[in-house]
Amino acid sequence: MIRTTATLLGIIILMKFIVSLADVTESGVQETEAGAFWTGQYPNLFTDLLGISTDEVNARIDHYWEQLFYGDDENERVYYPTNQNMAYIKDINNNDVRSEGMSYGMMIAVQLDKKESFDRIWKWAKTFMQHKDGQRKDFFSWKMSTTGAIQDSNSASDGEEWFVMALFFAAARWGNGDGVFNYQREAQNILNAMLSKKDTSNSRSDVTDIFNKTEKQVVFVPVGNADDFTDPSYHVPHFYELWGRWAEKNREFWLEAAETSRGFLKKVAHPVTGLTPDYARFDGTPVDAPWGGGHDAFRFDAWRVAMNVAVDYLWFGKDQWAVTQSNRLLDFFTSEGLDSYVNQYSLDGKKLSNDRSGGLMAMNAVASLASTNANKTEYLKALWNLPIPTGRYRYYDGLLQMLAMIQVSGNFKIFHLIK
Repeated sequence: MIRTTATLLGIIILMKFIVSLADVTESGVQETEAGAFWTGQYPNLFTDLLGISTDEVNARIDHYWEQLFYGDDENERVYYPTNQNMAYIKDINNNDVRSEGMSYGMMIAVQLDKKESFDRIWKWAKTFMQHKDGQRKDFFSWKMSTTGAIQDSNSASDGEEWFVMALFFAAARWGNGDGVFNYQREAQNILNAMLSKKDTSNSRSDVTDIFNKTEKQVVFVPVGNADDFTDPSYHVPHFYELWGRWAEKNREFWLEAAETSRGFLKKVAHPVTGLTPDYARFDGTPVDAPWGGGHDAFRFDAWRVAMNVAVDYLWFGKDQWAVTQSNRLLDFFTSEGLDSYVNQYSLDGKKLSNDRSGGLMAMNAVASLASTNANKTEYLKALWNLPIPTGRYRYYDGLLQMLAMIQVSGNFKIFHLIK
C-alpha cells in the first residue's frame, strides 16, 4: 500500500512538472496565462456595458466597412481598387498613400475576414511601396502618389510593424498562397529585414535597423539621426510577444522588446494626466523632431498609445500598470469635459488646440478595455454615437474609429499561427 501511494505521488508530481513545462515558451519565459492569448476571450463592451445587441454591433461595423471601403468616391471611401487586382488606402487630406494606412487597411480586412480586399491592398503595397534592392531592401516607402510613384523612400516604422502582424494573421486565418500571397514568408522577410541593416548611423543616407538593438526599441525612422529617438505610438508590445513565438529568428529579442516597451511606456506617460508625447528619447523624455512641429507634446500620433496599452493588456495581461494608466487617462479627459476636450495638449494638460477629433475619441474608448473606471461607459457611448467620417479628414479619423469599433466589440483577435 505504501509503495502504491508513493507511486501515485510520483505520477502526480511528474504530471505537474509536465504541465509547468507547457507554460514555458520556447524562449524559456514562464507564462502567467492571463489575457486573451490563452483564454480566447474578447469582450464585446458595447453589449456587456451598454446593452447593445450583437446584431446591432455587427451591423454598425458593416456600415463602417461599406462606407469607408465601398462608399462614394469623392466623399466617403478611403479604399480605391485599381487594375491588376490591386487597391490603395488614400490619405484624402494629403492626396497620397501611406504605409500607415495601407497596413491598417490590411489589419481591418483580416480581422473582418475580407480576403479579397486584403490581397488587393497587399499586392499594391508589395508592388509599389516595398524596396526590392539596395540598403532599404524589404522596407517600405512611407509615402507614395496614388499612381505608385515614390514621394519619400524612407520608412515610417509603424507601417512595417502592422504589415508584419497583418500578414501573420492572414497566414493563420486563411493559409498561405503562392508568390506574394505566401503571407507567412512575406512577414518573416520583413521581420528579418528589421534587424539586418546597420545598428545606427548619423549619416542622412545610411539606412539602419527599425529597432535599436541596444535599446530594444522601435526607432522613429530607420535612417540617419531620425533613428536616435522613438515614437511612443509605435510601441506595440502585444505584437512583439507574438513575434517572440512565431519569428524564424531573434525570438528572444522580440520578447525582450515587449518588456522594454512596457517599461518605456511607463516612463513616457505623464504621471498625472497620462498623456504621452508624439516623440520621445529612448529613456522616455519627450523630444521634438529635428525639424520642429511641437512633437514633444500630445498630438495626433500620441492618440494611439491608449489603444496599444489597452490591447496589449487585453491580449497578454502582463502588467496592471495598463489599468492604472487607462484610468488616469480617462480621468484626465473627463476633467476636461467629455463633450469639450480637444485633440492636442501639453503633457501637463494645457490645451494646444480648439479642435475636437473623432480619432482621439475612438482611441479613448479603446482604453475602456483596460480601465476599471465607471466613466468608461461614457467613452463607449461617445464612440458608438460618432458619425462615420466623411469629407477631407475621413482617412485618419475614419481608420482609427473603425479599428476602435472592431477592438471594443471583441472582434480584434489573435489568429494563432500553427508552426
